Amino acid sequence: MAASSSSLLHHHHPQLSFTSKSSVQSPPPRYNIVRASTESSSNNSSSNATTNNAAAAAAVTFSKGGNIRDDARRHNVVHSHRFSAKYVPFNADPACDESYSLDEVIYRSQSGGLLDVRHDMDALKHYDGAYWRALFDSRVGKTTWPYGSGVWSKKEWVLPEIDSEDIVSAFEGNSNLFWAERFGKSFMGMNDLWVKHCGISHTGSFKDLGMTVLVSQVNRLKKLNKPVVGVGCASTGDTSAALSAYCAAAGIPSIVFLPANKISIAQLVQPIANGAFVLSLDTDFDGCMQLIREVTSELPIYLANSLNSLRLEGQKTAAIEILQQFDWEVPDWVIVPGGNLGNIYAFYKGFQMCKELGLVDRIPRLVCAQAANANPLYLYYKAGWKDFKSVKANKTFASAIQIGDPVSIDRAVYALKNCDGIVEEATEEELMDAMAQADSTGMFICPHTGVALTALKKLRDSGVIGKTDRTVVVSTAHGLKFTQSKIAYHSKEIKDMACRLANPPVNVSADFGSVMDVLKKYLLSKAPKY
Repeated sequence: MAASSSSLLHHHHPQLSFTSKSSVQSPPPRYNIVRASTESSSNNSSSNATTNNAAAAAAVTFSKGGNIRDDARRHNVVHSHRFSAKYVPFNADPACDESYSLDEVIYRSQSGGLLDVRHDMDALKHYDGAYWRALFDSRVGKTTWPYGSGVWSKKEWVLPEIDSEDIVSAFEGNSNLFWAERFGKSFMGMNDLWVKHCGISHTGSFKDLGMTVLVSQVNRLKKLNKPVVGVGCASTGDTSAALSAYCAAAGIPSIVFLPANKISIAQLVQPIANGAFVLSLDTDFDGCMQLIREVTSELPIYLANSLNSLRLEGQKTAAIEILQQFDWEVPDWVIVPGGNLGNIYAFYKGFQMCKELGLVDRIPRLVCAQAANANPLYLYYKAGWKDFKSVKANKTFASAIQIGDPVSIDRAVYALKNCDGIVEEATEEELMDAMAQADSTGMFICPHTGVALTALKKLRDSGVIGKTDRTVVVSTAHGLKFTQSKIAYHSKEIKDMACRLANPPVNVSADFGSVMDVLKKYLLSKAPKY
């Protein structure tokens, strides 16, 4: 087996050689780009000058016909080649000179630790905060490739050296940040509660934000003839949905390891529909993760789990988006569900970059919310960050965070310590009641958001989060992916759970009198009490 694996890894292996499609003549430009070169901007420029330059950089005039990807190749709208990024050991000593090109296939440092993507901050600081704010704002709602994406509208901060024509995007991001007025006022005693609905995305979860980055880089690696044939992941559902969709869009094979009978049908059908090679394994997520790591070390399959720090570069843009949607005002709190724990670090990194580059002057406090049935970070936090121990994750309705041995534990702890963060947990009954309560105010959230809302309630009850604190709860997936759990709750079919907010349908005889009796009783129960 070792010999055959080694031969597979060699990118000149005849069975693994690929030929590119015949070139197609490019159609005429769809629009003309009018821009001011960023070369003329510097730290000495006034805010007005940099703002004008940023706006001009994204100005377009449209004409009929054409192809937006071809236009991107013709017109380098922003000179992102001036910027660069590389892999470095996570949280390494500043004197450490170990680094790797993003074009290398590598997931761990020499010591076996995590890697991080480090940007050339000095180069980015050639432009002030006003410039970056104006540039990012100017790209919202546009179809200019690839800047119509909420991720790639921050391309200079994500993958600055990738060619726009190599990017694989469904114009993900730019997700709804809505004021949860009724829920906040009625159940939390808050006037300034917001929900960042990352589930309103291409495949229905925040995982799209990271996967567009990772698959785009794989697309680049394949064009550079790197030894990559496909992309693989272990998944509790959402990662596999995102991976399979973006790989399908790029024509790249995707391989998915799923824990058998532990994810919803809605999540399972997504990678199947998108043509992924799905392996259903008799183990939990942690077992799938161990297997995919072993397999990717032997075969030319690129690892797509959050051990790979590229995905976090896309996920951090959700934090930047929150600031952007608040007109660059910083909320007091941001609450994020946590399982494998890459996302809490991604949010920290996005906020911290905005502070360091002068877009804002502070960062919010972060809360990581875990299911009590899979809570290693919570236990570590309650122990004063002493003696971390993984746990055996028990079954939870918040299946995407049913992880007992999180890959990004060190990243999460770093983020929380540097923002005075908090970790909370939610029992199964608490998270399901919170989900039902939120749904009753017009939302349709996933169980993981129920975990985050439970954390909010506990921090409100204890007075940690004040009634006037601007608070954002991150909803990580769409409720439509979890209809089975909602049906079970409202049917009161969940063992040892009261389902106190269940709202089952009422069976009524199909005659006028019976219907009238039931409706009168219902309306009386809803009438104002004087």
